[in-house]
Amino acid sequence: MKKIVIAPDSFKESLNALEVANAIEKGFKEVYPEATFVKIPMADGGEGTVQSLVDATNGRIITKNVTGPLGEDVEAFFGILGDGKTAVIEMAAASGLHLIPPQKRNPLITTTWGTGELIRSALDYGIDHIIIGIGGSATNDGGAGMAQALGAKLLDESGKQINYGGGNLDKLSAIDISELDQRLQKVKLEVACDVDNPLVGPQGASAVYGPQKGATPEMITILDKNLSHYAGVIERDLGQDVKNIPGSGAAGGLGAGLIAFTNAELKTGVDIIIEATKLSEQLKEATLVITGEGRIDAQTIYGKTPVGVAKTAKKYNLPVIAIAGSISNDCHLVYEHGIDAVFSITPGIISLQESLNNASLYIYQTAKNIAKVIKLSK
Repeated sequence: MKKIVIAPDSFKESLNALEVANAIEKGFKEVYPEATFVKIPMADGGEGTVQSLVDATNGRIITKNVTGPLGEDVEAFFGILGDGKTAVIEMAAASGLHLIPPQKRNPLITTTWGTGELIRSALDYGIDHIIIGIGGSATNDGGAGMAQALGAKLLDESGKQINYGGGNLDKLSAIDISELDQRLQKVKLEVACDVDNPLVGPQGASAVYGPQKGATPEMITILDKNLSHYAGVIERDLGQDVKNIPGSGAAGGLGAGLIAFTNAELKTGVDIIIEATKLSEQLKEATLVITGEGRIDAQTIYGKTPVGVAKTAKKYNLPVIAIAGSISNDCHLVYEHGIDAVFSITPGIISLQESLNNASLYIYQTAKNIAKVIKLSK
């Protein structure tokens, strides 16, 4: 066993991706001390993406006070990768649902303004590439707040800026981008987006994701109508039809706003991460690839990290082993997508809390046992 590439996602609520990789390495090293280990913390564009990419590239995390989803100050963050030219942002850090207590969630008034402030702050570091993950949003404003924070003017009939939230988009009369941050024209902006919902309609941002953000049926009707009006003004004033683009409804329509105001490209999250970490280059001359995530089930085949890693590994005909906190009865579906074997770290009948608390130990033990079996087979 010459070179082992370890490229897992985080085990949510337990370990980040680097901690998972460290535990796997520890187990294998006891059996293959002579092997070369390359650890590449992975993500799929959701929670943990900034940390994973910073860890994978020896980058750094920048903290920034920005406007939260309800207009209050929150401490958010973004990452500058090791190349010094790429920034990675999780919109949820500034505009996420977790920032609002359940009883205060109201997508009529929540804003993506803080996400725009994070983008602007990243531009201050002289970067030329921004990766932004847009999962976990508390917002339904179509990225209007984000655009305003970047200098766009969203004006009502009297020429004043409209207020925060999807509930005020019906007041939009004109869009003026003459003062939009000019640095955006020189930046490649990629959006990690793993849903294909359009902006409006029965499969749109408001109808599908509004309820989890606190929207009542009455609010959903208002929000959907307002986003449709917003899209109409964007098409008239900016010449872009964002209403039916797959993914434009992601994060309460932030997908549409990023396309309209920053010329962003929506891509599968794990594909962006694979490119940013240069995973393919690291797989050259490898003999084994180990990946994993908190749970492997039928959903894993839909753009999740383990399958993304496996498909890349198969370009080099490499064996791929996946380690998970838990596995489902339908996890065998991943065998058709490049993963050769799946192992659960759970040692027996234990509580969820015990599993979360001891994940590092269980991953180490599982990795060591896998390595011993591989050695026996040789």
